[in-house]
Amino acid sequence: MLEGDYNLPMSTAYTFIPSPNYLYPDHPERPGRLDVLKPRLDSFSATRIEATPATREEVARVHNPELVSALEKVCREDAPAIIDYAPTYVTPSSFDDALLAAGGVIACARAVLRGDVDNAFAIVRPPGHHAEPDRAMGFCLFNNVAIGAMDALAHGVDRVMVIDYDAHHGNGTQAAFLNEERVAFLSAHQFQPGFYPGTGALKEAPHAKKRIVNVPLPARAGDKVYEEIADKIFKPFVESFKPQMIFVSVGFDAHWNDPITSLGLSTSGYFMLAQKCVALAEEFCGGKIVFVLEGGYDPVNVAEGAEATIHALTRSPRRNEASDPSPYREPDCESRIEEIRKWHGFS
Repeated sequence: MLEGDYNLPMSTAYTFIPSPNYLYPDHPERPGRLDVLKPRLDSFSATRIEATPATREEVARVHNPELVSALEKVCREDAPAIIDYAPTYVTPSSFDDALLAAGGVIACARAVLRGDVDNAFAIVRPPGHHAEPDRAMGFCLFNNVAIGAMDALAHGVDRVMVIDYDAHHGNGTQAAFLNEERVAFLSAHQFQPGFYPGTGALKEAPHAKKRIVNVPLPARAGDKVYEEIADKIFKPFVESFKPQMIFVSVGFDAHWNDPITSLGLSTSGYFMLAQKCVALAEEFCGGKIVFVLEGGYDPVNVAEGAEATIHALTRSPRRNEASDPSPYREPDCESRIEEIRKWHGFS
């Protein structure tokens, strides 16, 4: 990418799938997560596209058909119900909601692959990155980003990458691609005893160095730490794998005042990360990048973070720029970052 090209505008599409009937009393993963964002959508310099539900065949590229059938059964016959300890819940509409969320990612990815737009953002719920091939978990029913990545492979892409900076480890995405050589996966996440889902240790996938990369972080890691991660880990990761398309699982629960996590990103930090991911896509895969909403449980953080992400995708000026720096001191993660670089041969 030539210096200065980043100032040129980009064409961006988005899907917005709030799934209003997917709701359980007092649960943090609720439609209200998107209430502050919804009235701002018309101000985006982006084109809204409609999605159709993912087919069972598209879902089955990632999930065991027996899981799909079992999930449909519990939604149709037993909902509302809690199906795991996270707690993950189902409602009478949630099977269809999950198919549509996955379809929203597919619609964005295909629009980018066709060249209709330069990039896209799938703003969907329920989220997906905890859902493993054989089980729904962690507020997630189907793994939206993994289904989108597999659809891209089915439509002529040879190498796909998923970068995940939700506060929680993307265990489901890692499980889906643990032995899939065409897909690389990186997760930067909070990691400490008792923090969900308990996976994502640095050396968790030793057979897949440079392709499966975990970046476990202490509480309060924020903008400075994440910028160093982007420069010292994201960049060599992309350089090494040379993807033809990048997906980003973006969870706004890594914000410093999210109600269920304790990392340290600000809205400006999210803007910086999105800019760096977009620049890497420009350099290595013709700009082909799709962001996919995962967690984030404060509606204001979700709205500000999503708007900042759209500004990074479209290269449009940020209006009413949020100023919400973390009040907490960031930990020193330099030795951890160097340990990760050494383990994967990035240094």
